[in-house]
Amino acid sequence: MILLQILTDTATVQTASEQSISILDLAMKGGVIMIPLALMFVISVYVFIERLLTINNAGKVPSSFMNNVKDLVSKGDVNGAKLVATQNDTPIAHMLRKGISRIGKPIDHIEKSMENVGRLELYKLEKNLVILTIIAGIAPMFGFLGTIAGMIQTFFNISITSDITLGSIADGIYVKMVTSATGLMIGIMAYIAYSYLNAQIDRVVNQMETASADFIDTLHAPVK
Repeated sequence: MILLQILTDTATVQTASEQSISILDLAMKGGVIMIPLALMFVISVYVFIERLLTINNAGKVPSSFMNNVKDLVSKGDVNGAKLVATQNDTPIAHMLRKGISRIGKPIDHIEKSMENVGRLELYKLEKNLVILTIIAGIAPMFGFLGTIAGMIQTFFNISITSDITLGSIADGIYVKMVTSATGLMIGIMAYIAYSYLNAQIDRVVNQMETASADFIDTLHAPVK
């Protein structure tokens, strides 16, 4: 009896493996709704990679950059400091260049000018991040829409054929639930990507605030 049970279980496993379906085939059976979901996935990946590269480049400031600017400013060499800032294409350099060009004016005017540039640079860093938030919100909805449409179609077919067996019902529903799972996964991925990029932007903003404070402190110090 035990041997017979083992053989029966083995046959069941083999039958299940033979009836298994690949992920690609399952995705294809998700219906037309899988096309916009696939498009959202591609857009999310593109936006994430493009923004990640941009933000990482924005935070790459040479360790000697700030020291050079502060040293030149403290010596009164404004043109030299401006040249050093011009040679570095980062938000910090753009902000400092604006501050250097305002040297000679009241400190509060210099701070205001640097704050304005900082806000513009922050806007550039956050460009297209709203796309990730939109996808994170609508991808699951598209997935649920596909599932609901599939269930409507399944029950419509049942009403025509009068086939109400468990197999016929499950076959139609499990395939259409693929869209819900896909939409949820894309939404989760987009949300994680958005949160990670925001954390990287906060890191760059912190660098900008630190550089701005150091620059203002240098202006308060007497010229060497």
